[in-house]
Amino acid sequence: MVKSLGATKVIDYTKQDFTKNGETYDVIFETVNKLSFSKSIMSLKKYGVLILGTAGISQMLQGLWHSITSSSKVLSGVMSESADDIIFLKELIEQGHYKPVVDKTYCLEQMVEAHRYAEQGHKRGKCSNNFDSGKLTANHQ
Repeated sequence: MVKSLGATKVIDYTKQDFTKNGETYDVIFETVNKLSFSKSIMSLKKYGVLILGTAGISQMLQGLWHSITSSSKVLSGVMSESADDIIFLKELIEQGHYKPVVDKTYCLEQMVEAHRYAEQGHKRGKCSNNFDSGKLTANHQ
């Protein structure tokens, strides 16, 4: 799936510790917060980029300090979006340039199960919720 999005090499962290193979990478995209920050940094090329998709405040501060003091960079942070951002995303989708990946869809009654699944760290895309307003109204009468 990730190769279809443009990656030239994909490593399954559950099967291979890429930080021990002696290779260095242009980009490391950490999506499940399971990797050692220092080992990931050591696996970057000189001007490489580490993207922390699920960073906490500690990793964000480490990344900021590393970016200031090193040739490689760390990207993380809290995101906010504007109406213009949403319109831009809508246009990308309509033009076929953005392909969202939805791993599983859950109904409202399965919300606890959805959270459990997402928190395991093994999802292959986003989990979406299907809110059927008819069921929601019927359950709250």
